Amino acid sequence: MTAARLLWEDPECEIECPERLTTTLERLRQRGLEQRCLRLAAREASEAELGLVHSPEYVALLRETQALGTGALKALSGQYDAVYFHPSTFHCARLAVGAGLQLVDAVLTGTVRNGLALVRPPGHHSQRAAANGFCVFNNVAIAAKHAQQKHGLHRILIVDWDIHHGQGIQYIFEDDPSVLYFSWHRYEHGRCWPHLRESDADAVGRGPGRGFTVNLPWNQVGLGNADYVAAFLHVLLPLAFEFDPELVLVSAGFDSAIGDPEGQMQATPECFAHLTQLLQVLAGGRVCAMLEGGYHLESLSLSVCMMVQALLGDPAPPLSGPMVPHHSALESIQSVRAAQAPHWTSLQQQDMMPIRSPSTYSPEGRPSTLLPEGPEFKAAAAKAEAALSSLLDQLRLHPTPPVRMAVALTALDTALALPPDTLRQEGSAPQKEMQAWASLHEVLAKDETLTALGKVLHLLDGILDGQVSSGIAAIPAPAAAATLDVAIQRGLSQGFQRLLCVAVGQLDRPLDLAADERSLWLNIGGKEAAALSTCHISVPLPETTGGFLNCILALVLPLAYGFQPDLVLLALGPAHGLQEPQAALLAALLRVPAGGRVLALVDEVQESSPQLAGVLVRVLHGEAPPSPGPFSMASPEDMQALRHLRVQLEPQWKMLQVAGETGDKVQAECSGHWGPVLP
Repeated sequence: MTAARLLWEDPECEIECPERLTTTLERLRQRGLEQRCLRLAAREASEAELGLVHSPEYVALLRETQALGTGALKALSGQYDAVYFHPSTFHCARLAVGAGLQLVDAVLTGTVRNGLALVRPPGHHSQRAAANGFCVFNNVAIAAKHAQQKHGLHRILIVDWDIHHGQGIQYIFEDDPSVLYFSWHRYEHGRCWPHLRESDADAVGRGPGRGFTVNLPWNQVGLGNADYVAAFLHVLLPLAFEFDPELVLVSAGFDSAIGDPEGQMQATPECFAHLTQLLQVLAGGRVCAMLEGGYHLESLSLSVCMMVQALLGDPAPPLSGPMVPHHSALESIQSVRAAQAPHWTSLQQQDMMPIRSPSTYSPEGRPSTLLPEGPEFKAAAAKAEAALSSLLDQLRLHPTPPVRMAVALTALDTALALPPDTLRQEGSAPQKEMQAWASLHEVLAKDETLTALGKVLHLLDGILDGQVSSGIAAIPAPAAAATLDVAIQRGLSQGFQRLLCVAVGQLDRPLDLAADERSLWLNIGGKEAAALSTCHISVPLPETTGGFLNCILALVLPLAYGFQPDLVLLALGPAHGLQEPQAALLAALLRVPAGGRVLALVDEVQESSPQLAGVLVRVLHGEAPPSPGPFSMASPEDMQALRHLRVQLEPQWKMLQVAGETGDKVQAECSGHWGPVLP
């Protein structure tokens, strides 16, 4: 797929070059990532497979380009928008499609869990009978049709995070309710290529496909990690869980990453590890990504590495910078939620702010915020280069821990079938140290509770030292609250700067931590919804699947991303009430913002259940959680409880916001609020 290249001068097309693949593959090899993957041989797609999407006449036209000279190729290319042809284009484009089909077959037959097709030319702009925007055949659309026809799938999610609108995919599936297509893209009120009215938020599909096309138009450049994560939490994931896909296809364009001249955005490469892991909780982890755009070779190759690490189950590096969405991004999120709410129960049950029309199309009326080649653009480009250099330094300083998962479950240690590279912990904290911490609570003085405490402290030390990524330990039920108190104090005293404790069930926050803003206490299963302070929040356990998902996506994860914890303590206390799929989903999602550093504490009664312990071990190791079950609407009581909390917390926790009601000062105000700016 590196054979095709531009044969004449064309500044617009020269960025789509073979080095996009060779540089990226070399980076994957340098980081040891390619060696950890199964390498699938690409094959040429058959013309029948191309015909799943493209017309016979168009396929025949492309076949004929193999025999054309440079002049004829240039003339033919000029008939399309931002396209160039080469004598090898037909071969390379068939390989790109065939590689995607090989990947889909491998995932759907269980040969691999997930994967990335590193291909060119890209595909998401290509239409039934037209090349467009560097794209020849629509790789992802053909893969979706193939999955439907060969494997009998009924629900496919396509996530297009390329910075340009994948109008080709939209046109192909806009009347098909079996494919949910989500695209975010530079739009700038219609001023950004491809300058289409149907790229706006109110383009939701046609006929039976209404509501299955989801367009999130970005109207400002310079957006970053907080904006991308907010889009996932408040738009994509609620719809995806309700849709319940059997397969996730990703049009993985990395021109939406920092440094790219096409995107002019600020999202750092590690953000794509977070986005990937958030998608892996869907469809049993069956995620097939296919490369689309990405033209800054350093940014592209780093972003691809981050995505592959996430697909392999490695923890995602922490996100850098304050997690405060831009006002313009919140406006865009608000507009797409308004456009989609009539079609989706998950959005209808969430509190909506008063809104304008979802259409923002005015191509002549509003200028772009940042123009290429101006002084602001050059300053932003220099900032992007510095950020990429800093990220490389961080990756060298903070390598992935050698042990991904450690287990200290005394009753089940030998009975559990543990994933590879999982450590059965035998050690314990030193006796004097255990006794010193146990002296804080009388209930910890007993031999049984003291032994459990020693294992918890030993696990904490391993996570703090960077030797272990995550862990799970059993604690006696009578000592659950006391052990949790010691774990929090120990973590804070030994170097963790921000500690998030998600306590499920009958567990109260220790009184001596009430004023310590280094810890955020979130109790799921409290008697009532209450924000006792900005760092002490309680919410009743939702009664339905929809209520639980709403609680996680609209409250728990926005708080977690806003807090940016060094460690998450997930405590399943007495009578926690979670079903196994719910507990697994909660653990899997908390693992993402915490960079994999999650210590799960379960009481010994729960430990006797191998199903619960086993599923927690697997998801903390990086495997996909089981489906939470059929979607059901949240109860009015659960909706009211969540609404009550959001009203109280939104001024302090900007990731909770889904509307730009606070004005353009939202970025500057972050320094005046405790949540996003902890040291």
